[in-house]
Amino acid sequence: MTLTFNLEKYKELLTAYLPKLIKSEAENEQALGIVEDLMHRKRTPEEDELYQLLITLIEKFEQEYYQPSQQNNPVSMLLFLLEESERSRDDLVAVLGTEDLVDNILNGQDKINREQARKLGEFFHVESSLFME
Repeated sequence: MTLTFNLEKYKELLTAYLPKLIKSEAENEQALGIVEDLMHRKRTPEEDELYQLLITLIEKFEQEYYQPSQQNNPVSMLLFLLEESERSRDDLVAVLGTEDLVDNILNGQDKINREQARKLGEFFHVESSLFME
């Protein structure tokens, strides 16, 4: 059975959660709570779309609010998603290939390339751009 995207269900989710640009820590905490709830269950295609949207909004807020002078920090996003999804470093090794590569990425010695970002995006069910600088 193939799951298809239901626009009406997505509209209902958008109406229920009313996602918007995050402008305060309180709004960020609220969005993080929704993401955490969605992260720990099997999501419908509509919930997955909402999940990805919220991750993007959270990342944008945190980048501007907590690190206004820094560019996108893919390692921080990777560590955040790893912790929130209760996955381990070993899971990253399975996705990316080698322990040395994972260590180098996490230590900031190697940057995440486009193919690795694609694999991480698929693994965490988020946009691969979150892992690119």
